[in-house]
Amino acid sequence: MSPQRHFEEELDRLKSRLVSMAGLAEEAVRLAVEALLRRDPVKAEEVIRRDKGIDDLEIEIDEAAIQLLALQQPMAKDLRFITMAMKISNDLERVGDHAVNVAEEVEFLLQSPPFPVLPELEEMVRITTEMLNDALDAFIRSDNNLARRVVVRDDRVDELHNNIFRILLTHMMEDPRRITGGMDLLLVSGNLERIADLATNVAEDVVFLVEGRTIKHHVEQRRAVSGT
Repeated sequence: MSPQRHFEEELDRLKSRLVSMAGLAEEAVRLAVEALLRRDPVKAEEVIRRDKGIDDLEIEIDEAAIQLLALQQPMAKDLRFITMAMKISNDLERVGDHAVNVAEEVEFLLQSPPFPVLPELEEMVRITTEMLNDALDAFIRSDNNLARRVVVRDDRVDELHNNIFRILLTHMMEDPRRITGGMDLLLVSGNLERIADLATNVAEDVVFLVEGRTIKHHVEQRRAVSGT
């Protein structure tokens, strides 16, 4: 087997591991939000139990990527892919951690009286899971246009998180018995907001992979204003 062919096969294996990790992270979030909306302790426990699989894949991906960088000295797009693979795997591991946090909060919520239904939280769940799903699809398909559409949705999640904070604060001030449940829901909202941020990170990395262009921190807008 030629060195180039061996290198290509190792890249394929790296991408396969990353796709597997993406699937596990996506499933963890799906189960966590189902556990939240249905107050289901069995699904919550399953999220916590599965987290080790995500952690193990992050280690495998990092080791494989470091070996490729050290032995193959890749250039251009291959170099971008390998470095982004390490970054995306780190973001996916954190997604898994936040899913675990949501699952653990479900277990606490079950010990408190049911809180009134919050449409804002349900919308936040929907948008966050859609962002993560689309970001991972964009990575698998190298779809920079889909990735860009993920990025613009993050502001809505931030807005919902702020609205939920104000709503929960009002509930807790009106009825101190709701303080515990309100704090648990606020932590859930915070973890969902972080999952949306991580989905945005993945989407921004996809744009960099495909276009070789950085869009983080509104770089494009700043360059347009400055004319550079």
